Amino acid sequence: MSTTLGAFIAGGIAACGAVTATHPFETVKIRMQLQGELQTKTASPHHYRGPIHGVGVIVRNEGLRGIYRGIGCAYVYQILLNGCRLGFYEPMRARLSKLIYSDAKTQSLGVNMFCGASSGVIGAAAGSPFFLVKTRLQSYSPFLPVGTQHMYRNAFDGLSQIYKGEGIRGLYRGVGAAMIRTGFGSSVQLPTYFLAKRRLQKHVGMEEGPALHLASSAVSGFVVCVFMHPPDTIMSRLYNQNGNLYKGVLDCLGKTIRTEGVFAIYKGFLPHLARILPHTILTLSLAEQTNKLMRKVEGKLLPAFESKSQI
Repeated sequence: MSTTLGAFIAGGIAACGAVTATHPFETVKIRMQLQGELQTKTASPHHYRGPIHGVGVIVRNEGLRGIYRGIGCAYVYQILLNGCRLGFYEPMRARLSKLIYSDAKTQSLGVNMFCGASSGVIGAAAGSPFFLVKTRLQSYSPFLPVGTQHMYRNAFDGLSQIYKGEGIRGLYRGVGAAMIRTGFGSSVQLPTYFLAKRRLQKHVGMEEGPALHLASSAVSGFVVCVFMHPPDTIMSRLYNQNGNLYKGVLDCLGKTIRTEGVFAIYKGFLPHLARILPHTILTLSLAEQTNKLMRKVEGKLLPAFESKSQI
């Protein structure tokens, strides 16, 4: 295993590669979550009807620039989120397992889920301002607007406007929902990935390699989407709101269900699944490779550094 810093860098690089391919579906997901916000089903618009339809509508009206709105913020967020999630997970798991079971190699579902959630919450808190601006950039459309529209020239302009108007508190609007969302997803992502990996090796006879990483990542991605989507919908609405439409997570959840029905919290599930499956597959598969690369780099640099420090 790489050092914590090495795993952080490897996780960030892997996540940036994944988000480049999956960002268009994230844009569609956010717009579907916001369309018909606090409106009855009969009054709700249906500009974006699914992942493929949504991508087509946005590209036709706004071009590639429209479908990739907020990509810069997405890179920064993914570096912070997945750097923390993949960088801190294993060190936390090993230390907690050693503390509880006196053996760092012991695998416990409870410990794994706790460490997955904890590392994800740290990353979500660190990257929340960037996810806030990303959400607002992606929701903006001069052709088919949904939800509150925020006109930012770019990511830095968005951060600047929010800070000037609302201060630090404004930049961390909705961070509670972000931490819940990511805690849900992270608590199952890595434990499910490693559990699927062990089961596929044991019962199916798969060997270490790209096919095993792909299959394990696919299982993990589906489970993550099921668990994470409801708080993800709430987070998108809290981030995108103007003023104080919602007082918090529970207020947003209650208003959404009362006005739009219980299934409203699963709006945009298909584009989310279309995004998160390849995103999880690419992130975790690339992480395996980037971790190997970081171990090689550290294997060369650390001994040289240690020998110099002893001189």
